[in-house]
Parts: sequence; structure tokens; C-alpha cells
Amino acid sequence: GIPKGAMLTHGNIASNLNYSLADLPIGNDEISISFLPLSHVTARHVDFTLLYHGVTLAYVPFIEHLPKALLEVRPTLFIGVPRVYEKVHTQVDSKARGIKKFIYRWALFVGRAHREEILKGQAPRGLSWNLADRLVYSKIRAGMGDRVALFVSGGAPLGRELAEWYADVGIRIHEGYGLTETSPVIAVNTPRAHKLGTVGKPLPNIEVRIAEDGELLVRGPSVFKGYWNRPEETRAAFADGGWFKTGDIAHLDAEGFLSITDRKKDLIKTSGGKFIAPQPLENSLKHNALIAEALIVGDKRKFPAVLLVPYFPLLEDWARANHVGFSSRRELVSNAKVRELYDGIVADFNRDLARFEQLKKTVLLAEEFSPENGTLTASYKMRRREVEKLYHRQIEEIYAHAETPAPQV
Repeated sequence: GIPKGAMLTHGNIASNLNYSLADLPIGNDEISISFLPLSHVTARHVDFTLLYHGVTLAYVPFIEHLPKALLEVRPTLFIGVPRVYEKVHTQVDSKARGIKKFIYRWALFVGRAHREEILKGQAPRGLSWNLADRLVYSKIRAGMGDRVALFVSGGAPLGRELAEWYADVGIRIHEGYGLTETSPVIAVNTPRAHKLGTVGKPLPNIEVRIAEDGELLVRGPSVFKGYWNRPEETRAAFADGGWFKTGDIAHLDAEGFLSITDRKKDLIKTSGGKFIAPQPLENSLKHNALIAEALIVGDKRKFPAVLLVPYFPLLEDWARANHVGFSSRRELVSNAKVRELYDGIVADFNRDLARFEQLKKTVLLAEEFSPENGTLTASYKMRRREVEKLYHRQIEEIYAHAETPAPQV
């Protein structure tokens, strides 16, 4: 949409700083890496909060330098966006080949049996765990500096499968949630109150409630004063009683844990009247090592379809192993064998979906999403409308034949 400036006061931000990380074990001898643009509210808030707690910050100006910086700085605290966690998972998955693949899968099997212990903050014991830790888990931790004791994720949905994978390799990620307009943290998982698949419990100085249509409403001292020079948008952002309309569809369970389903404006309504929340499905697709990005389309259409960006390093290795010749990524994604590979991945994925959710068409894209081409934000969240605009022709081609009425005889 049109960029809007959010008016955040000193009081807004200070009130959030006092509570956002209060229940996380952060001491003044910690060291962390700051790598997101400081124009982004998450990075700005995290840095303010960590400095407030006496944490040493190492600044990395380019996210491409993060892997090297992790090894050099060896942080004890890591706060990142899902995109970074996804890349670590993908790289680990792609390197598991030959005998290593067998060991890796065995280690995941062992980790799965101890998942609940990890999520409770307990240290598993036993010969199989110790061996899996030595052969696999420790290598993953080493790639992140080998000293991180606390992992936090925010800025976008992490995805349940990804959080489960990290738990299976011995890493508990504390996922949080917030918006620019709320300074930003609304809820966060902590060591004492942690529940997989949720974004934690709301901060104690914030009120939340769920509207009749499922939208999350928030009220409290960290809610912004309005949009700069946009009085109409400001009025539209609040419900009666001063409740800020987050625009997110949410659920609050009996224990007080908050779950975010999707952005209200991103919900897909098919021409048959069925609603589909795309983000959980996209996150599940991205858990496959061969998929870097996924975007589901289908609003006001007969069926949903998906645009996929392959994880090219792994796909290129697969192509060489299967004697698929290519001179460019565009040629690679146009190859019939490659399309068949991804059609098979989507077909397998569809088996666990309701009939109306099943993805009927797949389009492979040759260009990765990035802030440079406008498809990702500065904090590496997908800009859904920009992707749809950039690939408008391909999307229209998906439905051109399917939605063309049969000729009258």
C-alpha cells in the first residue's frame, strides 16, 4: 500500500522497552549481532532494548556478511527474522548427502523424540542424543558461532515446521509478534511461558481482544498516536474504545497464548466463497529444501495456485545429477523434468490439504525475491502485492484457460 509514517512517542517506545524482553534471561555480559536496517522498527527496538540491558552490539552493514560475522563475533544472543532461520535450515538440508544424509535423518529422528524436552528448556540425555549432538546438532550451532544460548525470532511468521526443525536439532526459538504501530512488540514467547506454534503471551501492559471477524485488536501505552498527516487513515485504524485494529487474524487460547493466522487483507477468497490463509501454507512449502520462496494466489478465482522460487544451489546439483542441461536459471525452470519435480512436490503437499485449499497450478520463477527487485521489504518480508504485480502475466496465464467459458453450441 501507500507508505505511511507512524508517530511513535518516547512514551510509546519506552513503555515497550520496559516489558518486551523483561522475561528473557539477558545479562550485561551478552553480545549480539545487529544486521537489519535501522530504519525498520524491529531493528531499532531490539537495539534500544539490548543497549538498555547492557548488551554489546556488533553491527553488520550487509546481511550477506552475517555468516562470516557469526563466526567472528560468536554472539551469545541471536535475534533474527525468519528469513535468516530459513536460510540456515536450507543450507543444512542441502549439505546432507550420501552417508551424511542417513546420519542427518537419523539425528532428526532422535531429536523429534526429545522435542518436548527442548521446548521446555531441558537438556536431553542418553547415548543416542549425545551421539546425534556430536555428529549433527553441534555442527549447526558451530555455524552460528557456537555460543548462542537464546534465540529469538520476530518481524514475520516463523512457521511451525521450521520451529519444529530447530527444536529437533536442540534449539528452542522464542517467537514474538508486533507491528510498527505498537512500538512494536505485542507478544513474545519466554523460557517460562513457551508454546510452539504461537507468538507467546501478550505483554502485561497490553490489552488484546479478538473482534467478531477474527481480527486482533490491541490497546495500551505502546500503541502509536496515529499516521503522520493522515487523519482519515488514523481514524480508520481504531475501533470504538481506542482499540487499534492490527489487520491480523488471530486466536487466543485458554492458556493466554496468541496465535496469528494471517494478514486480514491477504486472506484469499475463491470464487466459490472459500477462505484460504496463504501464509501458513507458504511457510510449510518453504520447509522443503528445494523451495526458497512460495506465493499462493487465487483471490476471486476458481482455485488457488502457487508461484515458487527454487533454492537454486540444490536444484542445480539435482539437475547435474539427473543429466538436465542448462545454461541459465530461466532455462532450468523451463525444463520439463524440473517442472515435473516441483509438480510432484506440490502434489505431495496437497494430500494434507482440504479440497478447496489444494494448489492446482505451479509456476516456477527464475529470479529470487529480494529488496533490490522490490519483492522483499528491508526486513526480508515478502511484499505480496509487488510480487503479484511483477508476475501479473504469469498469474493471468494460470487462469486464462481454466476460466475461459466453453463455447456455446
